[in-house]
Amino acid sequence: MSHTLGVRQAQKQRTRRALLDAGLRLLEDQSLSSLGLREVTRVVGVAPAAFYRHFRDMSDLGVALVEESLGSLHGVVRVILAERYGDEELIDATVEAVAELVRRYPAHIRFIARERHGGVRPVREAIAAELGRFADEVAEAFAPQLTAEGWSPEDVRMLAELYVDHMVMTATAFLEAQPGDQPGDRSGGRPGEESGGPSGDPESVRRVAATARRQLLLISRGRRHWRTG
Repeated sequence: MSHTLGVRQAQKQRTRRALLDAGLRLLEDQSLSSLGLREVTRVVGVAPAAFYRHFRDMSDLGVALVEESLGSLHGVVRVILAERYGDEELIDATVEAVAELVRRYPAHIRFIARERHGGVRPVREAIAAELGRFADEVAEAFAPQLTAEGWSPEDVRMLAELYVDHMVMTATAFLEAQPGDQPGDRSGGRPGEESGGPSGDPESVRRVAATARRQLLLISRGRRHWRTG
């Protein structure tokens, strides 16, 4: 009996994974608000009724994709913030980490960029909540030094949100520097797997990286002269 239950559970997990991957692939060319449940189940090869064994509706699938797409970004930032780099080394590490995420998971980044201000409210709220938790982590890392320098908790949080917004903006810029419809760009690769996505036009990628570094350097230098009002 336990073996049978294990087989069924494994099959259920495979079907759920297939639905997420199919949804992500289909969202390469459209928004979640325009994607139909039957489109997703047709790609997977299951009956529409089977969808409801895994997700309440398409919004629920979208929220699951948000958690998956931004989960890896949390891990990357925790590693970067745990290191004791100088400002420029930390900036270089941050920009390279964002570039690597876009190279490996372009479909996930495209999904977040499109749906962050999209038409499906639960997904917008899920993205905002994940980015908010991301900002909490950055603020917690910055707080000891900045509080000692006289920063208020509100201003520490404001700075953390600025870094988070910049990271999302940079990820979107790296994504736009990649050519569309290239082999591997629609792999549906997920965090933990190589997507084989394109590296993009080298000169465009270099420009995006250079701009991101200069912007972060400006933020870094400006914060040294900030005084809580």
